[in-house]
Amino acid sequence: MINKKKSDFFENVYSVVKKIPFGKVTTYGAIAKYLGSAKSARVVGWAMNASHINNDIPAHRVVNRIGLLTGKKHFFGINLMKQLLESEGLIIKHDQIHDFKLFFWDPNKELE
Repeated sequence: MINKKKSDFFENVYSVVKKIPFGKVTTYGAIAKYLGSAKSARVVGWAMNASHINNDIPAHRVVNRIGLLTGKKHFFGINLMKQLLESEGLIIKHDQIHDFKLFFWDPNKELE
């Protein structure tokens, strides 16, 4: 269950990210919208940047609204995000997910 308290926003983000299925991705904005804070996509990004503390969070599955790997610089090794996504069957070209819409998972439609 998602806690809607603002003080727990990062934890709520992590709860959603943990539910992204293997081989799927979502966006910062989709998570923000799901959490009832549609204009907080950037804060979701900050949560993803801080998520390296917890290895249980598949942060590599969160990308920008057009499928760009904008968070790749926050992973250990510049290609780690790409490698993790490719290991799940996604094709990455020029730091963007090929056929992004096929792999997009929308928490607003899939959860609750």
